[in-house]
Amino acid sequence: MHNQAMQRTIQARAAAVAAIVVLVVTGCSGVVRDRDDSAEGEAARDGARDRAWTAGIIDRPRPGSPIATLVAVRTGTHSGFDRVVFEFDERIPGYHTEYIDRPVRKCGSGNVTPIAGDGWLEVRMSPARAHTEEGGSTVTERERMPNLPVVAELELTCDFEAVVTWVLGVESPNRYRIHELTDPPRLVVDVRH
Repeated sequence: MHNQAMQRTIQARAAAVAAIVVLVVTGCSGVVRDRDDSAEGEAARDGARDRAWTAGIIDRPRPGSPIATLVAVRTGTHSGFDRVVFEFDERIPGYHTEYIDRPVRKCGSGNVTPIAGDGWLEVRMSPARAHTEEGGSTVTERERMPNLPVVAELELTCDFEAVVTWVLGVESPNRYRIHELTDPPRLVVDVRH
């Protein structure tokens, strides 16, 4: 009998130690979470991070991927934010977004281009192009005044050496978010009201 009582005491202590280890490892939440290191898990974490509102820099390079062709740019307003959608032919290129200072310049000539607003959100995409092999434009409107609550103007400032850059002139440098959509491939930029 004494042996059985001692065995139960040892088992109870072992269970208590195991429980303590689990609590310490999981930050005392009592829940063990497995991290998904698969490509899908990484994409889901990137997607959640991309949908967060920020006024900082978002950088998602895709070196070595084939050139994506920009085929359409659309704008619209929604409850709480304005939206700009960049649609591509086969894939979304890498991108870098950030608020920039004046003067805004065209990449090829270096000429200053005036853009409305008190904030200028640059959306630089690469490897990308907004023209055909023959040099014709794939996006007809390269400058527009969409008359939205926050986005006052959009202008293509670069389509050179596999870099396409649009600058969004906004009423103020409000927080923004980026997300990617498929079928067709689209890069979406939302700017808060």
